Amino acid sequence: MAKPRPALVDPALLRRFRLKNPMFVTETGIAKIWRVTRANGDQAALKVYHQGRMGNETHGVAFLRHLNGTGAAMIYDEAPGIILSEWLSGPHLGDLTRSGQDAVAAHHLVDVARRLHGASGMSAKGLPLVSDWLDALFQLKFASECPAPLKSDVLKCQSIARTLLSAPRDTCVLHGDLHHDNIRGTSRGYCAFDAKGVVGDKAYELANGFRNPKGAAAIQRDPQRIAFLAQTWASAFGVAEDHLRAWAAVKCALSIAWRSKGHLRDDLESDLLSLLLKDV
Repeated sequence: MAKPRPALVDPALLRRFRLKNPMFVTETGIAKIWRVTRANGDQAALKVYHQGRMGNETHGVAFLRHLNGTGAAMIYDEAPGIILSEWLSGPHLGDLTRSGQDAVAAHHLVDVARRLHGASGMSAKGLPLVSDWLDALFQLKFASECPAPLKSDVLKCQSIARTLLSAPRDTCVLHGDLHHDNIRGTSRGYCAFDAKGVVGDKAYELANGFRNPKGAAAIQRDPQRIAFLAQTWASAFGVAEDHLRAWAAVKCALSIAWRSKGHLRDDLESDLLSLLLKDV
C-alpha cells in the first residue's frame, strides 16, 4: 500500500508568519503539523487545526501563552485555527519510561508540573471546568454485556468523583492533559505542550500520568509503580497521597467514559482501573 503523501502547507501561511522550509511532521485527529524555519533562523512548529477550530485546545493555547516558556513550549504567534509555537527538539519524556527509566521520567514529570504551577497565576475566568468534564462519567450508561467488575469499578469512581467535587481542594488553572508524551526535552529542560487550560483540583494535574505513557502497559499495571508514583508525586507536588490516588482512578474512569461515547460495553483499561482503585 502506498504511503499517504505529506500535506502541503498553504503558501499564504508561510508569508503571513514569515516562514520557510516547511517539513510535514504529522496529522492528528484535530490538526496538521509542520516543522518550519522562522525569519530569525529558529525552528518552530506550525499547527493548523482542521476546519479552523482549535476545539478543546483553545484555552490551552492561552495557558501556554501566559506561561511564556516557563516549563512549557513558547507560543510565538497565532491566528484563527493556527498556532506557531516553539519546536521542541528533544525526546518525549515517555521515551525514558519505554527505555526502562520510568523512575527518572516520574521525577522529571512532577518537576515540569511544579514549574507550570509556580509560574501560572492565570485567571480562571472563562475557562472550562474539570467538574464539567466529569459529566461524561456521571451520565455513562452500561450495556448489558458490560462486565460486572468493570461496572462496579466505574460506579465506585462516580461516587468518588462526587465526593471529590463536594470538597474541592486547592482549585487552580491546570495544563489539563499533562502526561509523559505531552512533554519533550529542550535546551531549557523538559517542557510541556498540548495543554487544555482547565480549572480544577490541583491533584488532577498528575492523574493522567498514572495511565501513561503509551506503549508501556505492563509498567502502568505494576502495583509497585502505582505506589511509587503516588508517594513521589504527592510529596513533590504538595498534595495528599490518598487524594492523588482518588483522582488517578477517577481520571482513568473518565477516559473510559470518553472512549465509550456514553455507552460502556468493555474497555482495555478495565484492569488498570481496578488496580488504581485498590487502595482508594
